[in-house]
This record gives sequence, C-alpha cells and structure tokens, in this order.
Amino acid sequence: MKYLIWSLVAALIILHQDFWNWDNANLIFGFLPVTLFYQICISLGAGLTWFLAVQFAWPAELEYIEQQLEEKEGED
Repeated sequence: MKYLIWSLVAALIILHQDFWNWDNANLIFGFLPVTLFYQICISLGAGLTWFLAVQFAWPAELEYIEQQLEEKEGED
C-alpha cells in the first residue's frame, strides 16, 4: 500500500502541472472555469491521498512512542 500512496503522490505532482489547460477558456456548469475545476479535482485527490496515507501507511512506532510519553507523564 505504501508504494501505491507514493505513486499517487507522484501522479498528483505531475498532474498539478496542468500546462494543457492554460489556453482553455471553456466553462464548466456555465460559470466555473476549466482550470479552477481542475484544481478542485487535484485538491480532492490530494485530500484522498492524504487520507489513504494516514489510514494505511502511518508508522505504528509513532503511536507507540506517543503512548509511552503519555504513560511517563502520568507517573510524574
């Protein structure tokens, strides 16, 4: 899963450079410029990628360290 997430990050970096939309003056839904709609989609994709990273690739050691620190503070 970690490699899938890194692949999604790489794809988002490449897709964020939307040079193919620079000259596109069309409107989506009659009021939304194509480039703005494209950026909305990239933002949603980035949010989904971050969600997947937190759910499936978050290091378990960080949770263990935080738990140990909380227990240590409770002893003092």
